[in-house]
Amino acid sequence: MAAWPYNTVAWRVLRRAKLDVSPMCEPCTTAGRIEAANTVDHRVPISAGGPAFPGLDGLNSMCAGCHSAKTARGSEAGAVRTKRAIQPRKGCDANGNPLDPSHPWGGKSLGAGENRTALGTNNQLVAKGNL
Repeated sequence: MAAWPYNTVAWRVLRRAKLDVSPMCEPCTTAGRIEAANTVDHRVPISAGGPAFPGLDGLNSMCAGCHSAKTARGSEAGAVRTKRAIQPRKGCDANGNPLDPSHPWGGKSLGAGENRTALGTNNQLVAKGNL
């Protein structure tokens, strides 16, 4: 981590404000996990032209694991420089939707929807009391 702006009072105040507003890890929450955040990360890295002191919506609350994974994938200090595109995180959220917004399934869920059940379409037998 670079010294500036992280060694300033302004950053410590901004960091504390973000963790007060968003105390849970935002990527974990998206994936349906519950994890406390202990790191505040710039959505647009300073090295990529992002502001050093953005508004709270320009910051992410993250747990150590998510922050390490994001840093390893990104162009931040310490990441391996490569010409490959940054790969999105794999997996699904709590509703079965892919975390990657460009995934071909779009917004389709793996879970049971309003008009279908996890057991299939034979729920009419149960509804009529035929079992």
